[in-house]
Amino acid sequence: MEKHYNQNESGAWRRYGAHGADGDGRQEDAGCRTADGDGKPGRNKPAVEQSRTYKFLRMATKWMDRYYLDPILGFVIPGGMGDFLTSLLALPFIYVAACKVRSLPLTLAVVFNIICDLAIGLIPFCIGDMLDVFNRSYLQNMRLIVGFVDGDKKIVAEVNGKAVGTAVFIVVFCVIIYYLASLAVKAAGWGADFVSYLVA
Repeated sequence: MEKHYNQNESGAWRRYGAHGADGDGRQEDAGCRTADGDGKPGRNKPAVEQSRTYKFLRMATKWMDRYYLDPILGFVIPGGMGDFLTSLLALPFIYVAACKVRSLPLTLAVVFNIICDLAIGLIPFCIGDMLDVFNRSYLQNMRLIVGFVDGDKKIVAEVNGKAVGTAVFIVVFCVIIYYLASLAVKAAGWGADFVSYLVA
């Protein structure tokens, strides 16, 4: 049965299946005091949802994407600083994925969405800010976290796919940085040899 995740006006997430809602959307239970997640889908859901950071994610998602604060900040604050600021506000998503759910694939998938959102926001001439209205990376990351914690197979497959893409990007990026650093060292050596030649 395919499941869908939607956020109601109060910020709570509900799961919908083929026969309607199969959850009451409540994220708080004072009796739940289990350990954090072990990185596997569908494990220790109450503990993750009870964390303060998770509740902050719900609030941030509501303001940044549902009230369009993300594209507004990107448009108002020039020079890409607005997009950089909104990316910093997305760091708690990485914290929940890495430290609460403790899942490397989920963490990489969240990073993938944040990088894409930052890249889109940096497109000049306000085009990126307009595209940010439709991208909604906060909602995407919240959907991934909720679905992964709930053990939704479709979400887990999406997480794994994005995780592979992010891992490949990180490897390629590190290789580029390595060669650029090597080139910089060689250029510095060539410059020193040239100066020594002129002095001599």
